Amino acid sequence: MPLNGAPRRKPKFMLDFIRAHPPRTSIGCAPLTCDVEADYLGEERGLYPGRQNVAPASHLDRGIALAKQLFPRDPEGNRDPEGKIGFMALGLSNTSSEFQVFQHLVSACGTVNAHLVLTNAAQPRKSAEVMALPDSNYWKVVDRRIKQDKLTNQQVQVVWIKTALKEPSAAFPAEPKRLYQCLRDTLYIVLTRFPNVKIAYLSSRSYGGYSEIPLSPEPHAYESAFAVKWLIRDQIEGDPELNPYAEKGVIRCPWLSWGPYLWADGVRPRNDGLSYLREDMIWDGVHPSPSGRNKIAALLFNFFALDRTAARWFLSPGIAELQEAEPGQFP
Repeated sequence: MPLNGAPRRKPKFMLDFIRAHPPRTSIGCAPLTCDVEADYLGEERGLYPGRQNVAPASHLDRGIALAKQLFPRDPEGNRDPEGKIGFMALGLSNTSSEFQVFQHLVSACGTVNAHLVLTNAAQPRKSAEVMALPDSNYWKVVDRRIKQDKLTNQQVQVVWIKTALKEPSAAFPAEPKRLYQCLRDTLYIVLTRFPNVKIAYLSSRSYGGYSEIPLSPEPHAYESAFAVKWLIRDQIEGDPELNPYAEKGVIRCPWLSWGPYLWADGVRPRNDGLSYLREDMIWDGVHPSPSGRNKIAALLFNFFALDRTAARWFLSPGIAELQEAEPGQFP
C-alpha cells in the first residue's frame, strides 16, 4: 500500500491478465483426495495408484525401514550420537515463506527431535525449470544456506519439495508432464549433492484461483498435483531410474512420498475444513499472506508429527516411540 493509504495501482500486465483470467473464489474442482471414483480429464484421482490416498502397504513399509536409517551424523556423515539430522526445504518463494513459519512452530515445540536442523533453501523467483538445472545458481545458494545453518551436505537426510513451473499455459496434461520431468531431474541433483538423503516428501501447489499475475494460476495450480502423483506412481511400479533401494541396484532417487496435500477449492472447504480466502494471499493473489502461511505451516507440522515415516526422525525419541505404537496420536 502507498503511504497515503490509497490502493496499489496495478500495472498494465496485471490488468491484462485479470481481464483474461478473472480471480475466482472457486474453480469447481474436487481436491485430488476427494471424489476418487471420478476422473479428471481422463486421469484418476487419489494421491496414490488405484485411486487411493494412502501409499500401498509395501511402499509404506519400505519407507518406514528407510526412516530407521535416519540418525544423527557428524560432518563427514558418520553416525554420531551428538550429530545432526538435516531437513531441507526446496522450492520457490511460497515454499520459502511457508517453511519459515513452520520453522517457528518447530522451534516453539518441545517434542521435536533435538538433533533436527531445518534449512530453508527455497528461493524466490526460482521455478521448477531453474531447480532442474544442476549448474544453476540455485544450487550454489542451497550450499550457502546449508553452511549458514552449520550443516554439511553429508548431514542432510530429508527434503521437502514444493515447486511449480513459471507461467504455465498449455492444456492438460502438457504442463504436469513438464513439471514431472523437472521434479525428476531435481531429485537426481539432490541425491548427487546430498548422498545421505533417504526420503523426499513432495507437495503440489495450494489454490491459485486468486492469481492476478500469470505465475501459477488455475487450473495449473490444481493440475500440478498430477506431476507428483505420476512420479511417486512410477517409483512404486519399479522404474529403475527412480530406485531408492540398495538391494535393487544403483540408488538413483530418494524414497518418495506425498507430503501434505495443500490444495482446496478456494472458499469451498474440503473434508478436513481447509479452505483459502482472498485474504490468505497478498496483493498479487499468488503469494501467501500471514494467514495463508499459517495454514500451510500447520499442515506441514501436523504431517511430520503424525506420518509414520516422519515421526521417527521428526519427534524426540520418546514421543516418536509413542507415535509408532499408536499411529495418529500426537500428545
